[in-house]
Amino acid sequence: MARQNYVFTSESVSEGHPDKVCDRISDEIVDLVYREAKKTGVDPWTVRVAAETLTTTNRVVIAGEVRVPETLFKKDKSGTIVKDAAGNPVIAPGRFRSAARRAIRDIGYEQDGFHWKTAKIDVLLHAQSADIAQGVDNSSDRQGEEGAGDQGIMFGYACTETPDLMPAPIYYSHKILELLATARKTGEGDVGKLGPDAKSQVTVRYEDGVPVEVASIVLSTQHLDESWDSAKVRQVVEPYIREALGDLPISADCDWHINPTGKFVIGGPDGDAGLTGRKIVVDTYGGAAPHGGGAFSGKDTTKVDRSAAYAARYLAKNVVAAKLATRCTIQLAYAIGVAQPLSVYVDTHGTGKVHESVLEEAIREAMDLSPTGIRRQLDLNKPIYAKTAAYGHFGRKPARTGAFSWERTDLVKALKDAVKAAKTA
Repeated sequence: MARQNYVFTSESVSEGHPDKVCDRISDEIVDLVYREAKKTGVDPWTVRVAAETLTTTNRVVIAGEVRVPETLFKKDKSGTIVKDAAGNPVIAPGRFRSAARRAIRDIGYEQDGFHWKTAKIDVLLHAQSADIAQGVDNSSDRQGEEGAGDQGIMFGYACTETPDLMPAPIYYSHKILELLATARKTGEGDVGKLGPDAKSQVTVRYEDGVPVEVASIVLSTQHLDESWDSAKVRQVVEPYIREALGDLPISADCDWHINPTGKFVIGGPDGDAGLTGRKIVVDTYGGAAPHGGGAFSGKDTTKVDRSAAYAARYLAKNVVAAKLATRCTIQLAYAIGVAQPLSVYVDTHGTGKVHESVLEEAIREAMDLSPTGIRRQLDLNKPIYAKTAAYGHFGRKPARTGAFSWERTDLVKALKDAVKAAKTA
């Protein structure tokens, strides 16, 4: 039986953390390509993006493989598309550089060591491998459908600890940084003197499996006023921390660690190099559930690292919303070039109303879990990914734009019907 009394900790990082700057730029590349496809009438189902970003002192490198509309190719003076030695069209870097600069400006970097205007940006994108393309474009098991973009395992999780059916430690860690970022950008008093780079960490005490209080709080945030010490930073940020925690009590003996090393003026990529995909546990469940290992940002949704992780969260959340369990973990497994998942695994951690095998059958019945089926069900062929790059891909509010569609609970009836059918079969 699972432990009922314990403490658990999760961390989050802000949009200005070096790795998150990279995630944001990579996802801006995905959005740019989807947006350009729509603008030019190119079928968004044909878009392919795998963009990785590296940042360091006033330097950004964007590399990877893409399949993009012709308007994003480099052309010579006569208007002819320029090709490389292998005969592949060469990507024009200008639009991609502009997307990166806009992202850096929006995050708030205007420092000598990392500035949206002056950073050197290298774009090293090239055409997608034909070997990969043939397996993705045509699956080996379902004629006329896409195969998975890679092999791998993906996990989804949901629980009743918070209103958005997320684990409490990661939910509150994100919320603290979101509130501070909003206040920083609107320039509210001294909080406007904070910098973009920050990390949070929340430890929650559980009794009888329920979060009852916060046992420790860690926050390190960049500040632009060099005279500030840890006490001053705490004075500025504590009201926002308390607001973010809402009704979850802070224990009387809570350990507070606010900028524990003291001064934090040099931040972002100037202080530490960043890479796409290095904060995958922050992106998901803060360690409260397994992670398959694949990153999300910079990938189009033929890549099941991304789309199947979204589908697994969608399914787990709907299982919990349907009151079929109060905790649910779902694993999906894929092979490259094969459409349907090799396996579907459900664990309700002893909280299920029906056996896990019934839920596994019901899930396959309620949703087509091929890449094509997932993209269609969740309407993923859209420029909706830049917003996912910070503060978690899960536990967010579905937007009218289609962003965070995997957070909807519109599959509840279909799941209940499928469970009923599976039980009576």
